Amino acid sequence: MRQTHLFTKTRKESPKDETSKNADLLIRAGFIHKEMAGVYDYLPLGLRVIKNIEGLIRKEMDKVGGQEVELSSLQNKEIWEKTERWDAKDIWFKTELNGGGELGLGFTHEEPLTQVMTNFVSSYKDLPLSVYQFQTKFRNELRAKSGIMRGREFLMKDMYTFALDKEQHEELYAKLKEAYIEIFKKAGIGEITHPTKALGGTFSPYSDEFQTETGSGEDTIHVCTACNIAYNEEVKGEFEKCTCGSDSFETKKTVEVGNIFNLGTKFSEALGLSYKDESGKENNVHMGSYGIGLGRLMGTIAETLSDEKGLVWPMSVAPFQVHLVRLGDNEEVVRSADEFYEGLLREGVEVLYDDRDVSAGEKFNDSDLIGIPLRVVVSAKTVQSGEHEMVERQSGKTHFVTESSLVDTIQSYVREI
Repeated sequence: MRQTHLFTKTRKESPKDETSKNADLLIRAGFIHKEMAGVYDYLPLGLRVIKNIEGLIRKEMDKVGGQEVELSSLQNKEIWEKTERWDAKDIWFKTELNGGGELGLGFTHEEPLTQVMTNFVSSYKDLPLSVYQFQTKFRNELRAKSGIMRGREFLMKDMYTFALDKEQHEELYAKLKEAYIEIFKKAGIGEITHPTKALGGTFSPYSDEFQTETGSGEDTIHVCTACNIAYNEEVKGEFEKCTCGSDSFETKKTVEVGNIFNLGTKFSEALGLSYKDESGKENNVHMGSYGIGLGRLMGTIAETLSDEKGLVWPMSVAPFQVHLVRLGDNEEVVRSADEFYEGLLREGVEVLYDDRDVSAGEKFNDSDLIGIPLRVVVSAKTVQSGEHEMVERQSGKTHFVTESSLVDTIQSYVREI
């Protein structure tokens, strides 16, 4: 994409009504627009990041046998009354139908998907199943003050597993836990993200959260210095020592980027989801729930990997792989940069081409703020020398590469993900 065609522009000043680091950076870089507290629009650059995160997650969900669906956001009151969650949750957005009756805007989808499954599961041969979706959720949050990390409207990947019994469920649960670890690793935050023991609520004694270290985090975890197992603040009081035997912990501020839950048979019992085993006996299905907020993950990456200059995107989720920056407007430089841009596109490289008529300083400042992993500079100097300057955004390392070798060099970075 040519930057002259991009309708968004960077901003030097921070938005006055924004206190979160992630929203401040993303608004100034032109990735998002704030409609109101907890509600954000994704602009071209931001949407590309979200779509890349979605693709990364989809790949890992498919690896573990997930089947993708898209369920309705509008929720049937009667189904939720069967599980006693219609009036029990204070985060509902509810609405009145013109012809009478109430609907809800979904904040999670255990109930409707369980209801769907009653049409397709009847025998032990139908299980196990893993079903997921990417869908907009609505939550009437009281604390919508953390930018895109805590929204009232947000895109979420939610998966639900359906198993014959507790043993089969635990096998699925373990696979999903490993898949989540891989997702956060590929998203560039694996080293600072901890699988964390948390209270399991009404379904099981414990669940697993995935907590990422950040100074602005809302949560506190305690990480065992011996084995790296982490415990949520709510759980830590129940463990004087880690399960490995150590009593040495390091306390960290974190933000939750994902969670997985054992659901047991609560929803299958309430909604009549059962199967007949080999002997013909009727059994309730065992379920699990697995969530990742895509906006929350994007905001966490923005906060934890940024520096004093701006955003620093990992190659796996960046809006573009290369930021091609043209310096100068003489005929030879323009022709060389244009040809280079078209050549990269033909090779399948995703490029943002800064062809604007602004100063070199403004171009470099904007490039740092936007945070694309590789910046390639085409100028009179590089055209004359036959080598272009390539800068790694994260490390700041500079390389000089010939035009003929540049595509291979760029693709080597892409292959690493």
